[in-house]
Amino acid sequence: MDSDEVTEGVEIPHERLSAATLEQVIESFVNREGTDYGLRERSLEQKVRDVTRQLENGEAVIVFDPEDESLNIVPSTDR
Repeated sequence: MDSDEVTEGVEIPHERLSAATLEQVIESFVNREGTDYGLRERSLEQKVRDVTRQLENGEAVIVFDPEDESLNIVPSTDR
């Protein structure tokens, strides 16, 4: 691949993941450095519920980056 090419991520429908895998993906995402939820302290469970709701409502999507073999959750408008 040419270094000037940008690799597009592959959207992974959250419905295709098992419940346990989806929970692990979401927990990993919300525990990352720099994930900020505002001034109020929120529990892991609250953060997971929020992201789950966003995925279910189509506000966010799971994206696999084949270049670095990682998953990310991004707003659906960023796609």
